[in-house]
Amino acid sequence: MQNLVSFLRGLGASRLMAMVAVTAALIGFFAFVIMRVTTPQMTTLFTDLSLDDSSAIIKELDRQAIPYELRNDGAIIMVPKDKVTRLRMKLAESALPKGGGVGYEIFDKSDALGTTSFVQNINHLRALEGELARTIRAIDRIQAARVHLVLPERPLFARETPEPSASIVVRVRGNLEPQQIRAIRHLVASAVNGLKPQRVSIVDEAGQLLADGAAGPNDNAAGDDRRVAFEKRLRSEVETIVSSVVGTGRARVQLSADFDYNKITETSDKFDPEGRVLRSSQTREESSATAENNGQVSVGNELPGAQNPNNTPVARDQSKKSEETSNYEISHTTKTEVTEAGRVNRISVAVLVDGSYTKNDKGEMVYQERSKEQLDRISALVRSAIGFDQKRGDQVEVVNLRFAEAPAVAPLEPPAGLLGMLQFTKDDVMYVIELGVMMLLGIVVLFMVVRPLVKRIIADEPVAPLAEGRLPAIVDGGGAQSAVPGSGGPNLVPGVNNTATLIDVAQVQGQVHAQSVHRVGELAERNPNETAAIIRQWLSEPAA
Repeated sequence: MQNLVSFLRGLGASRLMAMVAVTAALIGFFAFVIMRVTTPQMTTLFTDLSLDDSSAIIKELDRQAIPYELRNDGAIIMVPKDKVTRLRMKLAESALPKGGGVGYEIFDKSDALGTTSFVQNINHLRALEGELARTIRAIDRIQAARVHLVLPERPLFARETPEPSASIVVRVRGNLEPQQIRAIRHLVASAVNGLKPQRVSIVDEAGQLLADGAAGPNDNAAGDDRRVAFEKRLRSEVETIVSSVVGTGRARVQLSADFDYNKITETSDKFDPEGRVLRSSQTREESSATAENNGQVSVGNELPGAQNPNNTPVARDQSKKSEETSNYEISHTTKTEVTEAGRVNRISVAVLVDGSYTKNDKGEMVYQERSKEQLDRISALVRSAIGFDQKRGDQVEVVNLRFAEAPAVAPLEPPAGLLGMLQFTKDDVMYVIELGVMMLLGIVVLFMVVRPLVKRIIADEPVAPLAEGRLPAIVDGGGAQSAVPGSGGPNLVPGVNNTATLIDVAQVQGQVHAQSVHRVGELAERNPNETAAIIRQWLSEPAA
């Protein structure tokens, strides 16, 4: 301990302070590196959160003592990567995030006893608007949505009921496609009783009108959308089948379809004379006979069963009538044909394919055109894919031209086995790079800052040994040397840096007195122990 205390005293106050500062800096630096390395990697838990959802989620995370970070004014919450899946399932049990707004859960905590019908109707309207807004936000490209419903009540003694209407404000990423706008309108109209899609207005965050609620049913471009969807589907099918032959990205397909949007209704009646069926038949027969008596009328003639007493032949007048009536049902066919709008009149397809590329002896890519036989086969495939109909006037053109860009390089297959298991994701690579940078920074600080400071602090200053009985010479005011009796001549004063700091009496000659005194003072400050020892030795010696 005495040696340690002596060593610390020998260092001096300035050196001790420097050592303490360097030690504190090292502890702080390595503590920062260790904390940064051991801190779990944070990843996104939820994005685009409302203030209510963000507050509820933070409260749950605090309750579970899980570290988190807030970004974008609380709209994004970051949590440790290894706990994301469990937290999402746990928060889903609590119905978080709710997506903002109020849904049907408003009725879970409400006290129905004593609640007026007006409050119940308002709560039902709020719940319906909130649920519709959550459903709309589930659609791609939509970040936020608000729904306002107008459900008028039927006035008393009124024959007509006012139609309900709806207005929707959405915040989108990019632009919504026409089919997405129609889907939103039909979605809201199907969820509200009596609401028609034409009564739904949609506005984006920039105030641009996406759908007019006052538009009629025929104002939308349903026919054009149907044509675009039809062309897109056929184009995708043709490009897929052609790319499988010529290679991915080596074919360009353009398809145009001509649609007939006229609606035709035809009604025809057909009578078949051969296909008759007897419906009813009626037969009637009549017969009568009249005897000639020359105009004589007697009782005997009129009596029934009267006989002619004279046995004279009597002339009779007889008549017979037969009538037959037959009713037939003739076969009758009534045919009504309704041809809806959107019939395909003609399809035109243009296919541009690139040639083939082969390597020559020098390893260069050489372009080679495709043969006519191969182009005919591709044309046959395209005709089969689009349902080619020559009577309809369909056209298919397949042309081989060289593309301006070079062929795409085929992607490398992922390695299998152990190499496949060692594949790193982007987050893993960034984490490794961060660790490498921290380690490199630590090494630089250690060798460039810490090592020189420590070496300078702990380095022992060499002190020239004093010969027994010899004392350093002191320069008097006149520049003459004086030595201690018995010293045997002039001596050198011990210094800090070997011979550079030792004062040679021969070199001191010719210097000014002030400079000599200044150097002696520096020597005394740098070597207080040796200076004190010399003074004690001087005091102990008897006077000459």
